[in-house]
Amino acid sequence: MKIIIDKDIPFIDRRLDGLAEVVRVDQNGFTPELVADADALMIRTRTRCCRELLEGSKVSLIATATIGTDQIDIPWCESAGIKVENAAGCNAPAVAQHVISTLLHMGFDGSKKPLGIVGYGHIGVIVADWARRIGWQTLVCDPPRKEAGMADEDYIPLEELLAKSGAVTVHTPMTRTGRHATHHLIGERELALMAEGSILVNAARGPIVDNKALLAAIREGRIRAAIDTWEGEPDIMPELLDAVEYGSCHIAGYSRQGKQRATRMALEALERHFGIEIDKSGLEPDYKAPSTVSAKVIAASYDPEEQTRYLRNCPQQFDRLRAAYELREEPTF
Repeated sequence: MKIIIDKDIPFIDRRLDGLAEVVRVDQNGFTPELVADADALMIRTRTRCCRELLEGSKVSLIATATIGTDQIDIPWCESAGIKVENAAGCNAPAVAQHVISTLLHMGFDGSKKPLGIVGYGHIGVIVADWARRIGWQTLVCDPPRKEAGMADEDYIPLEELLAKSGAVTVHTPMTRTGRHATHHLIGERELALMAEGSILVNAARGPIVDNKALLAAIREGRIRAAIDTWEGEPDIMPELLDAVEYGSCHIAGYSRQGKQRATRMALEALERHFGIEIDKSGLEPDYKAPSTVSAKVIAASYDPEEQTRYLRNCPQQFDRLRAAYELREEPTF
């Protein structure tokens, strides 16, 4: 069996020795020639998996060590008999850490005006839980869950959430089609609905927010923002980087525990698909909600100022900074 693995997926070590021929390549190094005789791919966010890469190959499984799958043409893969598995929820606590710490550093007080959470999946649930347990009010918008009858929240329309929230954080997948497409979900019209001086945080996918519209809203003094995911990565808009209060290089989910969960989940996908058993010892188990949550601990566990300084010093090195990021620890309460 031959498996091609993104070289920046950590904690693989020698876990596949004796089970497969392993080829490690850069995220941009996956080529049709390289994957032609591969049985499986383990990728991250930038490797585009589509007909152009995979047609005629032996690949039967794509396991992404990430939550998002917008880099994968899933309908085409399904038509070609290629199974796609993601690491849903792997870094949800880390993203919650990033978002809430950033808001605390920005002086946001959710006891006075609610935190609006757009998207109530793995990440949104933890953000809401931690926020409430530090005394913040929350509002939640998730039309697909509401329509599916998942009544675990009092979901409200996006327009109402934007108008009532003192800060808004988005945690949806990035989709361009369908009734609930999220490309430019937050655009000029939506930003105009937000109260003057309110905060927008994007640690989901860059194109969920119209970056040009956001820049205009910030320059007009209406909106404050903290951005981890950008349109056009790694070629981000320098004017927006200068305008936001905090900006980072798509590392909101980069905790040691989150990376270990992602690797474990990708290896589990290999096990299920090929009927093999892989040594996963020492890898982080699934997240379990802590008994207590502390705003002070969250704020001390991640410094958005430091990451903003690094990115502003060399924005053209976005991917290099991201690859070199020292995995942080998730908060221990």
